[in-house]
Amino acid sequence: VQLVESGGGLVQPGGSLRLSCAASGFTFSVYAMSWYRQAPGKDRELVAAISSDGGSIVPADSMKGRFTISRDNAKKTAYLQMNSLKPEDTAVYYCNTGLRIGAPLYWGQGTQVTVSS
Repeated sequence: VQLVESGGGLVQPGGSLRLSCAASGFTFSVYAMSWYRQAPGKDRELVAAISSDGGSIVPADSMKGRFTISRDNAKKTAYLQMNSLKPEDTAVYYCNTGLRIGAPLYWGQGTQVTVSS
């Protein structure tokens, strides 16, 4: 199993980024996919998750309306679209997969997102 995140980088406040998580080594279409993030000195937190049938959640009020998760089963890739980025969104973003949301089995290596002017 391999999960490879990409798309991170430096962006100004108010900007947008789209992260990608390319998956291999398992039957992508039957697994849930999630994005977490971890800022320095803070616990890892759930950003967004999407089930195998496409149902999605963005639990935190601070990210609702700004972040959207999606998946392309044909490309075996999950995405995180992030708009109206704020400095407090700065973190390492990780994708993971499991048979259901909230039960991750495998993690990617993470991609750094820095929001700064």
